[in-house]
Amino acid sequence: MGGMSEAYAAAGVDTDEADRAVKAIVGELSGARPDGGSRVVPLPGHYASVLQIAPGLGLAIATDGVGSKLVVAEQTGRIDTVGIDCVAMNVNDLVCVGAEPIAMVDYIAVEQSDPDHLGAIAKGIAEGARQANIEVPGGEVAVLPELIKGHPSPTGFDLCGAAVGTVALDGIITGELITAGDVLVGVPSSGLHSNGYTLARRAILEQGGYGFDDTPEELGGATVADALLEPTVIYVRAALELIRSAEVDVHGLSHITGGGVANLLRLGRGIGYAIDTPLPVPGVFPLVQRTGQVSEREMWEVFNMGCGLVAVVPEAQAEPAVAILGAHHPGTAVIGRVTDQAGVASVRGDQIVSG
Repeated sequence: MGGMSEAYAAAGVDTDEADRAVKAIVGELSGARPDGGSRVVPLPGHYASVLQIAPGLGLAIATDGVGSKLVVAEQTGRIDTVGIDCVAMNVNDLVCVGAEPIAMVDYIAVEQSDPDHLGAIAKGIAEGARQANIEVPGGEVAVLPELIKGHPSPTGFDLCGAAVGTVALDGIITGELITAGDVLVGVPSSGLHSNGYTLARRAILEQGGYGFDDTPEELGGATVADALLEPTVIYVRAALELIRSAEVDVHGLSHITGGGVANLLRLGRGIGYAIDTPLPVPGVFPLVQRTGQVSEREMWEVFNMGCGLVAVVPEAQAEPAVAILGAHHPGTAVIGRVTDQAGVASVRGDQIVSG
């Protein structure tokens, strides 16, 4: 979808190459089948996998980490919130298939085992679990000084999670019901969330020359560290209320993560998405754009640009959908519509990605 992100590639992340690598992994793993056949419910390209575990019942599973946002946490010594990001990146994906997240296990790889350090990381995981209404029944800590190198040493760590949820097999939100004319309800993000940090750090800290305690005009008084470490919003409670509402038929849910508006194209076939009235863009995005000299199009290709979750609903149900989501996340609004331009996502009439 689209072309390679040039500024991102210059920062060291080749998105086209990454896509090819993922396809190579999927190609190898797709041949693995257990005795008795696969339990996997076909949902190609969706946000979480679903396995049939009993008649009518599915187990949804997702895994993700925090990425290079951890570098900022290490460099600032503020490591007590990135656990929220770890939970968010997993549970927000689960709820997009209509699942109710129930638990997550974490994997923490550290350069050096330090009880205070690990306790601070766990504090964020616990807060994320509270927000998502899930349990964390277990996890794993690996001390790997040969693999993990800190910023600075020896405080290096990596943080990942795997979350599970339950969903009725006839209640999976596949995106198949999405049709041209449906509306897009956008739910505000809190900033970068946990995506695009290789590009964002290069732009703000290296090209822009800002320090963590600086307060660039775009941030409205906040420091660079505050903006970069703002935790990812957890949308689970709001999304579940929308899914369970008798007033709204949810045709699709899209967690807007790395890849920006291209995430919408993971839902539905033979349709496109037009964002006509985007949500307000938090100041960290124009800061990245200015310091990194990133084009408007590329910003929309890489970042969430102020919208972390999109619900696709019938036009007639837009008002109750906005009310339900907005009660949890003020600023929720209709941002666009579904079109009949297959595989095309546009913002204010400008085509951003196609596939």
